[in-house]
Amino acid sequence: MKPFVFKQFTVHQDQCAMKVGTDGVLLGAWTSLGHQPNAILDIGAGTGLIALQLAQRSTAETIDAIELDENAYEQCVANFEASPWADRLFCYHAGFDEFVDEMDEKYDLIVSNPPFFGEEVASGDESRDKARQNSSLPFKELVEGVSKLLGGDGVFAVIVPFKEEDSFIDLAKRVGLFLNRITRVKGNPRAEVKRSLLELGFSKKEPLVDSLIIEEERHQYTKEYIELTQAFYLKM
Repeated sequence: MKPFVFKQFTVHQDQCAMKVGTDGVLLGAWTSLGHQPNAILDIGAGTGLIALQLAQRSTAETIDAIELDENAYEQCVANFEASPWADRLFCYHAGFDEFVDEMDEKYDLIVSNPPFFGEEVASGDESRDKARQNSSLPFKELVEGVSKLLGGDGVFAVIVPFKEEDSFIDLAKRVGLFLNRITRVKGNPRAEVKRSLLELGFSKKEPLVDSLIIEEERHQYTKEYIELTQAFYLKM
């Protein structure tokens, strides 16, 4: 498994179940930094991709990540240490629930590309799929933890399957987190909406709603997608 080389950093991913993918790159590029966060948290960091993107894009002094899987955690640490921002990046080897219980600090920005297991990755073995789902990070646990770790003016950015959009927004509302911005993502103009990029916070606002199409045709990227990701991809 070759490392994924971006313009300013490289992601080794041979030890990670979750490889570098469009979802992570999208979230790392789309998340707004207008409130100039000083402390950032990436929940379920995997390779460390999103934290690395935010290190490149921001001046935040503290960029923490948490990863439960031991192999992914070790790879994330190695990717952080090899990057130009090693002094600002730190990965905790912990489950989210224990991290929430032990952490007193508040974060200005929290991001997560959470594990979601829909039919697109079902193995056909129902019991195995259920086990995977239960051992991952349920959305309810995610939003409850975020509501405790996020500062009053903080921003929470997440990517979820489009079909989970309404239920995720509803779960977030129950813990006082409200939708401020949403971008619905399609692979091409003829495809169905596949993903929803959501930005939430403690203040109620009229949400900004837009959409993003990744490709016009196979390997012909849209102007919007190029503008969003060209700071990262070598060939953009």
